[in-house]
Amino acid sequence: MDIETLILGAGAAGLFCAGRAGPGVVVLDHAARPAEKVRISGGGRCNFTNLGTRPESFLSGNRHFAKSALASYTAQDFLGLVEAHRIPWHEKTLGQLFCDRSSKDIVNLLLAEAGKAEAEIRLDTAIGEVGHDGSRFTVGTGRGTLRARRLVVATGGKSIPKMGATGLAYRIAERFGLAVTDTRPALVPFTFGEGRFAELAGVSVPVAARTWGPGFAEAMLFTHRGLSGPAMLQVSSYWREGEEVTVELAPGTDWAAALRQGRKAAPKQALRTFLGQRLPARLADHLAAEMELSGTLAGLSEARIEALARALSDWRLKPTGTEGYRTAEVTLGGVDTAGLDSRTMEAKAVPGLHFIGECVDVTGWLGGYNFQWAWASADAAGRAIRAKGWPYRAWPGCANGMARAGRVP
Repeated sequence: MDIETLILGAGAAGLFCAGRAGPGVVVLDHAARPAEKVRISGGGRCNFTNLGTRPESFLSGNRHFAKSALASYTAQDFLGLVEAHRIPWHEKTLGQLFCDRSSKDIVNLLLAEAGKAEAEIRLDTAIGEVGHDGSRFTVGTGRGTLRARRLVVATGGKSIPKMGATGLAYRIAERFGLAVTDTRPALVPFTFGEGRFAELAGVSVPVAARTWGPGFAEAMLFTHRGLSGPAMLQVSSYWREGEEVTVELAPGTDWAAALRQGRKAAPKQALRTFLGQRLPARLADHLAAEMELSGTLAGLSEARIEALARALSDWRLKPTGTEGYRTAEVTLGGVDTAGLDSRTMEAKAVPGLHFIGECVDVTGWLGGYNFQWAWASADAAGRAIRAKGWPYRAWPGCANGMARAGRVP
């Protein structure tokens, strides 16, 4: 069956592109429900964008690539759409915007926009071999082969495989001669051997953490297997095996000055008690044992104060690994941007073939940045397709698993 534009993937990017590309669009997905990662995101409230979105908040082999799309479709643009759909929202810390009610509001927005564009969404449909017959792209499915003038790949990365994530986008890219950069889990918790922090599981503490990249002053959460929380998830995108993560406890604290002041004001105070006044009790106990902090403040020499201050403001930790794709929020790396037009997301060497969203080598920080990349890259591809002004033939009916864009119950 011949169609005009075929989008693979009914997630955030795929559905949004369907609403921007104009009529004559069909969306395929193997899942039984659309936009499942949107539905579970943000604890069920969906952190749908970030007001602080800027190109510097994204990792890519080409740090300039995302600029065009992000400038053309901004966080304010998507927020305007959210408000047009009368979705109540609120801002949390660091520019993060969430739904007041449920992430289903965003799913319904995407379906409504796709519906207005007369897109057809075909779920529970296995995607087979993808090729080109000389005139159109071909995609095998369990219900026959589809032929399309334009093909948009929005199947995401490898993160959270239990929800059906695969490396399909990368295989399609390689099938058409596009390079794929190394991929790895990102925004993912760290693991440590021998249950190092097991007794601290559940403890959260504000920190400033970094590897070789930028520092992140957010919360760190101890788990039975290692370290999580926003600060660690952020740093994980920059971390590589064998490297250390440096952690500043109680960011902004001048530990040397605090120790000197404590020694003067309460010389008989135990070091453990001093730490417990500034850090969670269980963490203070752990550090006191790890750093052999016995005795009182009065017993601290100047050299010991300086050494302890460095240890607390530059705690060096070496993870054994990460939790992997099983819990990673996104995939770092992907379709090499060198082969894509940054204004249209179209493959330079394969006219009509577009890659959008997570499968592209553009990965945002935690906090709504990756959703904004989904909206921006989808808008770029959708506008380019719409501008072509292809005549189209409407998809005939909604039988055999076809579903017109509607609402999520």
